[in-house]
Amino acid sequence: MAYSKINQPKLSDVIMQQLERMILEGSLQPGQKLLPERELAIQFEVSRPSLREAIQKLEAKGLLTRRQGGGTYVKEQLWQSLADPVVELMHNDSESQYDLLEFRHATEGMMAYFAALRGTDADMQNIKRMILEVEAAKGIEEQAAAIVRFYRAIAEASHNVAMLHLVLSLSTVLEKNIAQNLELLSRRQEASTIANEHRRGLLAAIVRRDPHAAREASNEHLSYIEEVMLTVREEDSRLQRSLRRMKGGV
Repeated sequence: MAYSKINQPKLSDVIMQQLERMILEGSLQPGQKLLPERELAIQFEVSRPSLREAIQKLEAKGLLTRRQGGGTYVKEQLWQSLADPVVELMHNDSESQYDLLEFRHATEGMMAYFAALRGTDADMQNIKRMILEVEAAKGIEEQAAAIVRFYRAIAEASHNVAMLHLVLSLSTVLEKNIAQNLELLSRRQEASTIANEHRRGLLAAIVRRDPHAAREASNEHLSYIEEVMLTVREEDSRLQRSLRRMKGGV
């Protein structure tokens, strides 16, 4: 009987795969600086030449980059493929805002579902910290950025790398969409309070690990945002018609 030789994987390839996994899972963020080679080699318990070879392979793949003045970084442009100029046009198109809300219904509802199903205690603490940042934020832009971080924490808790990278890819577009929604909500005295209550309800469902309630809470929140958007825009449309009639009668 013939036996095949078992080939041991090259150490640099094992290190490379570990770093790739950290990038994929979001442990290493775009633009983040890696530890110095000496410290990284100690943490991985490998030789510096093997580590250096792994880093060079990741540079060749376009995942890492060296900057002048020292240091190796995760490439910042990793998640820009979905944030192209065509996607950016959605920000200025009112109809596309409704399309984006429908998209968020599907993706955020599923993220919430899996976060409740799979989230660790550390994930739950992170989501709690993020919602405190949302509630402490001042101004629309700051609050929009905090809300995106809140949803990113939920995506991380889902332990689904596709969902996480979808959020990372669309962060800029989502932030603009949320800022626009917040501006509309500010025109309703009670709307911001209700939106905060919805997010608190979403957090509570995730923390008590009720996936169905978490998905329902997410959908209820986005349905409310859509309802406010429609109402405010209908009022604006009626106002514009009235102004046109008044000008026509002068």
